[in-house]
Amino acid sequence: MTGPVSGAIEKGEQLSRQLSSGQLSMIAIGGAIGTGLFLGSALAIRIAGPGVIVTYLIGAAIALLFMGAISEMAVAHPTAGSFGVYAELYVNAWAGFTIRYTYWAAQCIAIGSEATAIAIYCQWWFPHTPKSLWILGFSAALLYVNARTVGSFGSFEYWFAMIKVVAIVLFIVFGLALVAGFGPMPAVGFSNLTAYGGFLPNGWRGVWMAMVFVIFGYLGSEVVAVTAGESKDPQTAVPRAMRSMVSRLILFYLGAIVVLIAIVPWKQVQPGAGLTASPFVKVFQLIGVPAAAHVVNFVVITAAASSMNCNLYVVSRMMFSLARGGYAPAALGKVSSRGTPVNALLVSAGGLALALAVALLYPDGAFIYLFGISLFGGLFAWLMIFVTHLYFRRQWDASGQPPLPVRMPGYPYTSVLGVGAMVALIATTWWVEGMRVTIIAGVPWLGVLTAAYFLVRRRPR
Repeated sequence: MTGPVSGAIEKGEQLSRQLSSGQLSMIAIGGAIGTGLFLGSALAIRIAGPGVIVTYLIGAAIALLFMGAISEMAVAHPTAGSFGVYAELYVNAWAGFTIRYTYWAAQCIAIGSEATAIAIYCQWWFPHTPKSLWILGFSAALLYVNARTVGSFGSFEYWFAMIKVVAIVLFIVFGLALVAGFGPMPAVGFSNLTAYGGFLPNGWRGVWMAMVFVIFGYLGSEVVAVTAGESKDPQTAVPRAMRSMVSRLILFYLGAIVVLIAIVPWKQVQPGAGLTASPFVKVFQLIGVPAAAHVVNFVVITAAASSMNCNLYVVSRMMFSLARGGYAPAALGKVSSRGTPVNALLVSAGGLALALAVALLYPDGAFIYLFGISLFGGLFAWLMIFVTHLYFRRQWDASGQPPLPVRMPGYPYTSVLGVGAMVALIATTWWVEGMRVTIIAGVPWLGVLTAAYFLVRRRPR
């Protein structure tokens, strides 16, 4: 079944295959590590307290299930449309149409939330500057980067992501030194994990409710499947990138969160509803190391810019795939002389315009509002990927295809568990403060998309 995917669903000029295995791994890290950890973790800590450590472990388990499912399909079908194409091939045309448009729209909004987060970080340095100034500046710069060759994008994102990785490792090492008493403050040990209401101050309910914010930190790992269409050797590069990315995410997230809560009492990490700075910046601010706080603020700005840059790449390829499938104007399926879908990129920049409008209209709650809307798209995409994998494996095995180089153990139970987890998380957003917008915006969106699908399907192509 490998032939018809790129030949029938994505006809026309092909994207260039310039991404190396190393670039693929770092792009995956860049897509996942962003505001979910550096800013959204504060919201999770406020709900679960130190129990958020367990929340991150649950998130890691779900991410491992997801890695297994999408790796199989990406190796079998390395194409720019990725999981949208898989859904169309193995479930039905409605599934392929809906998942691609939902993911595209949600990631466009996620780009806006990243841009808004950058503005929050910059205002920590320059409190009297408007958010719109920072949103416009970073948007223009990253649109330029994405309009160049995919090789240039890969190199840029590689070093962007490297800054994040090095910074998190240094934060963990430096934090453990502070915990042990090597630094400007007495050794605190791990007493803060139980000192303020116990390890589970809000019970197991708080642990699960925090999953709404924690899972956002793992969303973005699906970018590996999207980049498979421009990878030099997807058969080898995709599984390797997936394995290294998930293992690093688990190590980085758990290490950083444990150190963060050990140094600073969890109630001081996010004392109010408004987000004014990254909790990682606050660590050094509270212990009296202002120079380090400035360095960390620079790092979280580059982290958000990296994630924003990566998301621009993903949404442009998703719109490119929709155009090639006949579900969007044909002009969006064209590539430039450099091999990049510039038209699709410019249309996908609409999320930045939305971020600018929300930042102007709701300056205090812009990030949380955009976060909630984009969360639905990510959760729905993961849900449909798990569903698609159930169909994919059954049809692949029945068709007599050669054995896949990577296989998800525990099938079909692991995919069924993934489906259940996604449904439960979408439902949970209704009871999390500020997150009802996830369902309020998401469910009507699916209704509109379904109506649009039947209109588009009836049109002659």
